[in-house]
Amino acid sequence: MSEESLTTDALPEYAERVLEVAESIPPGRVMTYGDVAEWLEEGGPRQVGRVMALYGGAVPWWRVVRADGALLPGHELDALGHYRDEGTPLKEASRASEGHLPRIDMRRARWDGGERAQGHT
Repeated sequence: MSEESLTTDALPEYAERVLEVAESIPPGRVMTYGDVAEWLEEGGPRQVGRVMALYGGAVPWWRVVRADGALLPGHELDALGHYRDEGTPLKEASRASEGHLPRIDMRRARWDGGERAQGHT
């Protein structure tokens, strides 16, 4: 068994669940790290952030965000491209903001799980 298949086969169950939630977020919408943990009724924002840092590259990682709407440090331009492609509501940066990067308009972009909530167990 290769090291790569061992890693993917051995994906922790919690990580699988976090990634499933990330994949379910519709284009143009976001959930915070805390929202994902609350949805799963397990862990917290830090645990979700850790899963996304380690395993999130294969899912739409840009849809799981900080509660303040700030773009993920080190990935701002990649994320911004995705947000613009998907029509995610953004707040343009003020002149005083560092790097003049917009933030996600959390009031308009945040997704609560909507229609998936019925199938939640």
